Amino acid sequence: MNIGLFTDTYFPQVSGVATSIKTLKDELERRGNNVYIFTTTDPNAKATKEDDIYRFSSIPFISFTERRIAVRGLFQATQIAKKLNLDIVHTQTEFSMGMIGKFVAKNLNIPCIHTYHTMYEDYLHYVANGHLLKPIHVKEGTLYFCHHLNGIVAPSKRVLDKLTGYGVKSPIRIIPTGINVAHYEEQSDKDLRKELGISETAPVMLSVSRLAYEKNISELIDAFPRILAKVPTTKLVIVGQGPAEDDLHQQVKDLNLSDSVIFTGEIDNDDVNQYYRMANVFVSTSESESQGLTYIEAMAAGTKVVVATSPYTDGLVNDKSLGMTFNSENEFIDDVVMYLEHPDQYPNNEELRKQKLHDISAVYFVDRILDFYDDALNNYDTTSFDEDDDEG
Repeated sequence: MNIGLFTDTYFPQVSGVATSIKTLKDELERRGNNVYIFTTTDPNAKATKEDDIYRFSSIPFISFTERRIAVRGLFQATQIAKKLNLDIVHTQTEFSMGMIGKFVAKNLNIPCIHTYHTMYEDYLHYVANGHLLKPIHVKEGTLYFCHHLNGIVAPSKRVLDKLTGYGVKSPIRIIPTGINVAHYEEQSDKDLRKELGISETAPVMLSVSRLAYEKNISELIDAFPRILAKVPTTKLVIVGQGPAEDDLHQQVKDLNLSDSVIFTGEIDNDDVNQYYRMANVFVSTSESESQGLTYIEAMAAGTKVVVATSPYTDGLVNDKSLGMTFNSENEFIDDVVMYLEHPDQYPNNEELRKQKLHDISAVYFVDRILDFYDDALNNYDTTSFDEDDDEG
């Protein structure tokens, strides 16, 4: 099968969406499919042409400059897609490359599947500090983009509920993104604790995230002194970079936590597994996740997780041998302290872990994606876009 993935975000940009797309591409190709990325230009991308990646002229997005928006490419992308003889388009954004992907699918008369990655109502502050766009605009934009799609992938029930609440009519399936489980189980000769100046016996809390305000990392830092009061040797390692970085550094200084909090900045995606394996507990106070890839990465590495409660996380972390979810700061602190003080109290349940690793694996993820592709192709109505034209 020849598959076109259309996305505004791809490596070398670092994000959960970019990681999800790379995982999808790699596993689809492992099974003999041809996968082509249609994405934006990026100043940090390789100067040499990449055979299966097509980049279209772009500019930085308003107030979110590490993300980019294509400014042209409709007809160029269509010509490329014809030469590649695409069988299906799978869009990964509702913005520029997503619209181009829909245009390509319409002109080639092939199905268009879409993954709805982002809960945009949590990100409205990036445009005019939240004064310009409102939730109603997100609803209207979502309905416009999702009209006449052949299928939508929702990474979690939270996304499904939001889309159905908006009134989206296209077929929707909950298919959480998977990961390369084997990568997160790999051991390394690198002594990461030594590199970070952390003793072998110090308990370590780990946060892996874009350092953005909607991730609520400030709440994590605010709670940390109460954890230190109970487990004084604890270190908090914060991996990532982003617009809230300076404020978070200042918050750590103001709370006199500089000796206990380590900011690593952005790290190579190939090395992140070693950070999970080094930590005693992975923590997140974010409530903006559509799924939370870092949660399942931590679980694959065998690290306990403590994350905010939601229908998705409550189903994912359903045993204390895997981790716990919390509803309040007090619960968060109690859960983290329990894992730090009693690391052996909840040993791995191998049978449960085996089932979880299957459920979060890239193999199972792509099994379900391919089933969706097959259904879209088998049920595709070649006149569907003609109806769209009549409505216009």
